[in-house]
Amino acid sequence: MSKAIQTADLDWQSIDGIEVPISKQFGDVYFSKDNGLLETRHVFLNGNDLSTRLADLQDFEYFSVGETGFGTGLNILALWQLWQQVRPNNHSHLHAISVEKFPLNKNDLIRALNVWTELKPLADQLIEQYPLPIAGCHRLNFPNERFSIDLWLGDAHDIFPVMPKTHSINAWFLDGFAPSCNPDMWEENVLNNIVRLSAYRTTFASFSVAGVLKRGLKQHGISISRPRGFGHKREMLKAIWNAPEQLENNLSENDFDLLTDSIQKKTELIHTTDFKQRQIAIVGAGIAGLSCAWGFAQRGHQVTIYDQLEPLAGASGNPLALLNPKLSPIEQSAEHLMTLAWQHALNYYQKFKAFRPIAVNQLALKNPDELLQLAQQYPQDLLKAQTANELEIETTFESLQLTQAGSIYPHLLRDQILEHPLITFKQAEIENIQQNTYQRLEINDVQQNPLGIFDHVIICCAKESKRFFKDFPTLKPIRGQVSWVNNQDHALNTESAYSYGGYCMQLNDQQLILGASFYPNRDDDDVLIEDHVHNYNLIHSVFPDYAKSLAPAEEWQGRASVRAQTLDYFPILGKLDDQQEIYTFSGLGSKGFLFAPLCNDVLTALVLNEACPIPQELLNKLSPKRFQKKVKEKKPYYKPPRP
Repeated sequence: MSKAIQTADLDWQSIDGIEVPISKQFGDVYFSKDNGLLETRHVFLNGNDLSTRLADLQDFEYFSVGETGFGTGLNILALWQLWQQVRPNNHSHLHAISVEKFPLNKNDLIRALNVWTELKPLADQLIEQYPLPIAGCHRLNFPNERFSIDLWLGDAHDIFPVMPKTHSINAWFLDGFAPSCNPDMWEENVLNNIVRLSAYRTTFASFSVAGVLKRGLKQHGISISRPRGFGHKREMLKAIWNAPEQLENNLSENDFDLLTDSIQKKTELIHTTDFKQRQIAIVGAGIAGLSCAWGFAQRGHQVTIYDQLEPLAGASGNPLALLNPKLSPIEQSAEHLMTLAWQHALNYYQKFKAFRPIAVNQLALKNPDELLQLAQQYPQDLLKAQTANELEIETTFESLQLTQAGSIYPHLLRDQILEHPLITFKQAEIENIQQNTYQRLEINDVQQNPLGIFDHVIICCAKESKRFFKDFPTLKPIRGQVSWVNNQDHALNTESAYSYGGYCMQLNDQQLILGASFYPNRDDDDVLIEDHVHNYNLIHSVFPDYAKSLAPAEEWQGRASVRAQTLDYFPILGKLDDQQEIYTFSGLGSKGFLFAPLCNDVLTALVLNEACPIPQELLNKLSPKRFQKKVKEKKPYYKPPRP
């Protein structure tokens, strides 16, 4: 999964006044010349009995659909349209997971989807969030629709093996170009991993009845029928993975439907307390805790946030935060946390009034060639290599401009999150968390007053998190101070920020914010003049003339706080004890606002058993268990006899 993405190379053919895209890579059409939308409904929606299954979803039930080729997005849009028509009036959620090796560029996608006028309202929403052609998982969220999409860009051979199985796929669209045009999609490695990501009662549908597909499914005990295909096609494939006692590999269409109905009725018996509104406590009201609260509340769960002080009292409470990722070489993007988190964060924050889109000019201080070469690797116009003369401020350094970045006003973000009707904030110092006889969690304050009983508890209180866990990973304190100073006579462009080991940007029309000092193993948080001087020296080292225009450091204002950093610089996310529903989300260091949205969706997947938007190897790197010492088995000493 570590290759640069190549977009689809298309030809266009006009058929009865309809423009049909044709892949030059595979020599095949993207949708049926007869009627692609009707074929999608016949093969994939009806083939998986989705009208009935989606309409029957219980309150808070989660249903996922997997797809082997995203293409123009037609199948996903048809699924979304069906969801709008049949979804129950409850908190159920539909999630689609699709893989695409050669994604259409946005202009081609718009052109292709213009064919389907009835899908235009949904297509417009898809196009608005359609990702850049960068390898990895891109999550598209439509919370008002109770619908979401994970679009994994890359080769199916690389992607399916690394997808975590945090939720079994309920139904599969086995799409992609015909096996004769695209045999790689239908090989054993892909099918084996499709089955790995599935479970008993998972269904499969495909336009193809090729032998390689039938054999690949049957070898896993998946029962297959071949009902009438769409239009001129004599057959299609419809399949279901039965429990061992129900295995039948050669079913008539009538027997297959009866078996499907029987399994679905048994499935209804499983709809028990797993599908309910969860009561969730979050300890800590920094960006980690606030992001978690928003994620769970958006899914309809009741959230209570506890903090011994006020929200954003700690390291997350600076007046302005900058999304400033250090991007990886393009071949590493699919598993590089900062690159994935940056894309995720932009999609997440733009829905809040606290977000301000800006460009970040990253000065090439070290290894300039390595940094500037990124502009040639990433999609056009995303990164721009700049000479020293192209910057607004005089300098001697070249720079790389990241055109899609942003800044966050944390207190505006806090206020909007706390306005959510399912989120409650309470000021309290938590003393302990105990599991009762009903496997639920009781929280008490320092006076041993009971505060509530919860299904899950998320600890988001940075270096103080260790109070609630045995053998908690080491978090190193790092003191940091930001400064702000009046610069109304020399105000910078509010649409740009500058990164140079430190950073600077306009806080408002009259003030420049800059920083930040970085002192490991210090946990003092007084505002100090020497830290202002440190921040001045940073900006003076790259913009000496501009720095001289600023007021003396003695006149600056500032804020100091303590960040918590893991020893390997990755956040920690998940359980330490599998027997209790207590999770940690901490160790974000100085990248809290950048990491929080993606990490929050990963944590939600772990807590609610939903699809996870990162590969398994990266999930392992975030696990708190990665720090646990592995006990080596001692082998008995063997002394060979003398000859």
